Amino acid sequence: MKTASKLLAFAFALALGGAAQAQVIIFSDDFNSNASGLNTTPVGWSVSGGTVDIIGEGTGYNYFPPGHGLYIDLDGSTGSAGLMSQGFSLMAGTTYVASFELAGNQRQAGDDTVSVNFGGASGNWTLGQSDGWTPLSLSFTPVSSGSYYLSFKNNGGDNVGALLDNVVITAVPEPESWALMLAGLGLLVASGRRRLSRSA
Repeated sequence: MKTASKLLAFAFALALGGAAQAQVIIFSDDFNSNASGLNTTPVGWSVSGGTVDIIGEGTGYNYFPPGHGLYIDLDGSTGSAGLMSQGFSLMAGTTYVASFELAGNQRQAGDDTVSVNFGGASGNWTLGQSDGWTPLSLSFTPVSSGSYYLSFKNNGGDNVGALLDNVVITAVPEPESWALMLAGLGLLVASGRRRLSRSA
């Protein structure tokens, strides 16, 4: 009986451990693998209707203490802020969370409002010019599998925009997946109990 209790405790611990790791990272970009430059499109992204800049450490345009690497100025140097976007294949019924960090322009250029769209979810955030890095997120659960976009747009066109860094998309498995796993663990424990009672 003690062994069955140990099996049950093990199964419960395993389920809790799995739940703690439920979110799976499907995309991550801190922009550090890019070449810096004004009016430069980050690798893997597209920019339409204007431009963005890749700035930060080692560029002459670094507005934070060392340690933050490269990041995006969402209002490039052409007087027209670009729409920066990337497409992703997402599965129906799975919840996805797009996490990112936004900061104010750090250049005494007034507030900036950034529009973020992720699939069918959207949000607008206004950042004061001196606001530091602020973690934000949007979640989206597609009703059908397909290609969906994550996009960022600074609403303005004065060559000084809000700053973007550390974009991450995670997938959260459906509750049904966890239910199936727990049912399987329950069968494993029951099987262990039967074996123990036969050998006793």
